[in-house]
Amino acid sequence: MFTFSRRLAALCLCLTATPALCASSVEIALTGVITPSACTPTLSSNGIVDHGRVPARSLNFYEFTKLPSQNLDLGVSCNEPVLFVLVGVDNRAASSVGPGFYYGLGNNIHAPLERLGSVSMALREAMGDDEPVLVLASSNKGETWFPESNVYPDLYIGFAPLGTLVPTPYRLISASLQIETSINAAAHLTLDQEVPLDGSIVLDLRYL
Repeated sequence: MFTFSRRLAALCLCLTATPALCASSVEIALTGVITPSACTPTLSSNGIVDHGRVPARSLNFYEFTKLPSQNLDLGVSCNEPVLFVLVGVDNRAASSVGPGFYYGLGNNIHAPLERLGSVSMALREAMGDDEPVLVLASSNKGETWFPESNVYPDLYIGFAPLGTLVPTPYRLISASLQIETSINAAAHLTLDQEVPLDGSIVLDLRYL
């Protein structure tokens, strides 16, 4: 299941205290940003990728079995040009067979230590305000950027005009989100009962 979250304002509550035997006060600091801009992200099919019933006998015994690719239409609509990024957050990170590169597919409900497989995502045919755009990524929260169409977990994903390596504000972004799902080798799975696939990824829209 793929869902979106939106962050319009951030509120941070911090408690600090001066070390002392008998501290008589604590300090509360509140920070945040209120932004007049707003963006609405959408995914086709309500963000659901359904692989249906996969016969256990169709799985490779010693290798991962790649399921048919599926695509979701991604759209981001803002009320004015806005500088934002998308960040993939893995709700099943503990089950990932390749943290940092692949999202997890959940664990076998009948054998909780068994990891079911992996999910990867990539953005194809990205358009910004009706013009082709370059998909960029940052692994250091926006300090530096490089071309990258794969949506790896926790990377900042931004958009820029072709030939530019700095994200640009856009009002409308559209792209095809390509989903690749692979099931772990059957030799590593207990498959004498039905096992539900349980991938869950959030695409978090964050303002820069």
